[in-house]
Amino acid sequence: MRAIRVHQPGGPEAMRLEELPVPEPGPGQALVRLSYAGVNFIDVYHRSGLYPLPLPFTPGSEGAGVVEAVGSGVDRIRVGDRVAYAGVPGSYAEFVAVDASRLVPVPEAVPLDVAAAVMLQGMTAHYLTHSTYPLEVGDVALVHAAAGGVGLLLVQLAKRRGARVIGTVSTEEKARLARDAGADEIVFYTRENFRDAVLRLTGGRGVDVVYDSVGRTTFDDSLASLRPRGMMVSFGQSSGPIPPFDPLVLGRGSVFFTRPSLAHYVAEREELLWRANDLFEWIGCGELRVRIDRALPLESAQEAHRLLEGRKTAGKLLLEC
Repeated sequence: MRAIRVHQPGGPEAMRLEELPVPEPGPGQALVRLSYAGVNFIDVYHRSGLYPLPLPFTPGSEGAGVVEAVGSGVDRIRVGDRVAYAGVPGSYAEFVAVDASRLVPVPEAVPLDVAAAVMLQGMTAHYLTHSTYPLEVGDVALVHAAAGGVGLLLVQLAKRRGARVIGTVSTEEKARLARDAGADEIVFYTRENFRDAVLRLTGGRGVDVVYDSVGRTTFDDSLASLRPRGMMVSFGQSSGPIPPFDPLVLGRGSVFFTRPSLAHYVAEREELLWRANDLFEWIGCGELRVRIDRALPLESAQEAHRLLEGRKTAGKLLLEC
């Protein structure tokens, strides 16, 4: 099979297309012939060595396809099933062996490219809005990168829960996408300080929660945008890691800071199925829209990472396997 491999951490050029044996599914596993792999910032962190993995490795932690074979002890997944997963390494490839407990059946109403696009980012948006800070009617949320893959889903799920959403974007096109997703207010961070804009839009009160996937460049002003006892949710660092900070800065408004991870919110199969099935149900009935920016061939993984790191996408980026 064809697979992308990383032998040493580095830039996009560290990824190379190679031929590997098709894996055999072990006990409790299923072999999935992948149709699509999702491209996410965590793939960049793995490739660059920021989040080290044993070398060499195949990047990618999200995909969708069809079950080709099953190992011993597998009874909930069958050959021919359409499935999707997130949080399992090795998806930049034509085949992957996955623990059957991590696979989610994909309904016929959901295309496989959409399933691949929504697993990691969609379940992230789900746990952020339903569990980390469970939004309630009337809450005000600040969503950074509101036209990104997570951002567009996060805006929609926040609106489903009755929140008022302020989204930050860089361009008019991204503003249009964020508004179409339901954002109530748009702030162009390239034109004004978003903290000043947030305080103006909230009458000086601040927001109840900040959902921040940007990291270094937004951290200080995100904290300053919170109301007293608000929550800062840092779930990414596209601009770089947050520098060490004095916990006393949280005391200025008795605010909360958390750095959640999807793995901890889908650790149990029941919770995994809850989040994934919610998303598939809403997609199937047209209540949740998933925007796919583009699908590139597997051999274009380097280009995919350059687009993602250059913030040249709006919506989900996929590799077609």
